[in-house]
Amino acid sequence: MMPYYKFDYFGFDFSLVIAFVIGIGFGFALERGGFGNARILAAQFYFTNMRVLKVMFSAIVTAMIGLFYFAWIGWLDLSLIYIGDTYLVPQIVGGFILGVGFTIGGYCPGTSFVSASTGRKDGIVFILGILFGIFVFGEIFPLIEDFYYSTNLGRATLPDALGLPYGMVVFLVVLMAIGAFALAGWGEKVMSKKNWSRC
Repeated sequence: MMPYYKFDYFGFDFSLVIAFVIGIGFGFALERGGFGNARILAAQFYFTNMRVLKVMFSAIVTAMIGLFYFAWIGWLDLSLIYIGDTYLVPQIVGGFILGVGFTIGGYCPGTSFVSASTGRKDGIVFILGILFGIFVFGEIFPLIEDFYYSTNLGRATLPDALGLPYGMVVFLVVLMAIGAFALAGWGEKVMSKKNWSRC
């Protein structure tokens, strides 16, 4: 039965070792997938290379299906999976700020570290910007604390919000992913033809 940590199959110290190993593996996979290159990451906003959408959506669908079937056969207790509270408006604002930074700089926080680990200067500069942003946020937090904790929806999930069984939500997300893949492929073809016509 999983999650192993919640059932005390190993202690906190060993959990950090596992997290470190998984993190290294994840970073390696991102780099091998080209996600340490800002040009590839930013290309999704111009529909010239939709690799990020395809990879991330594939990861989401794989995780959802895996969790669903592990819970269904009794290998996983979904109630013990940690889900943070949803603060709707602050998280929408935060997501918008992250999106603007992603579009301008070509990196999200995770991919900037992947980039910097290979010696890319733009990744290092992006990390410095993240650290500066963390410092500024910490300094102004007392002024925005009420907003930060506003519109708390608690432990919100799609099945609860939509009033649908977990399996149906998984099925709908899979359909959405298939549609997104088709749309992404179509967008890449259209944009590539436009780029060739300009040449």
